[in-house]
Amino acid sequence: MATYEREVHVDAPLDDVWAFHSRVAGLEELTPPWAGLRIESVVGPDGAPDPDVLSVDSRIDMSVGPPFLPGPRQSWTSVITEREERDGFAYFVDEMDGGPFASWRHTHLFYAESESRTLIRDRVAYELPFGAPAALGRPGLDMMFRARHRRTREHFSGL
Repeated sequence: MATYEREVHVDAPLDDVWAFHSRVAGLEELTPPWAGLRIESVVGPDGAPDPDVLSVDSRIDMSVGPPFLPGPRQSWTSVITEREERDGFAYFVDEMDGGPFASWRHTHLFYAESESRTLIRDRVAYELPFGAPAALGRPGLDMMFRARHRRTREHFSGL
């Protein structure tokens, strides 16, 4: 399994950054428009729709596809499998449970660098479908995470 990592420093407190990333609205805001993200449903661990916080066993059913191209959209289901917060550190993991990759495990790590600065580290362990070489996925991951990190900094620039 290949691993992709990228990090960004954000001028905002850990609590604010963590809260933003813990909600579906954060996912929607961070995903660039060219990905064509559409959230189909979100279900919490208790089966209730639209939970306030994505906790362990929350399921996000979504689809992606360039909004300017005709054709079928790609379904993607993510399940939150781990989540923890402690003093100065927080993380959660989402794993693909159906979607375009052979496997996908995204670990979102958050570190307080100071009272007003947070380091975000994204780590994705993945396999492409049909046994394709992992290196073929890297350009798309670079493009996606560069955009996500830029949008994260922009979101918090007003604080």
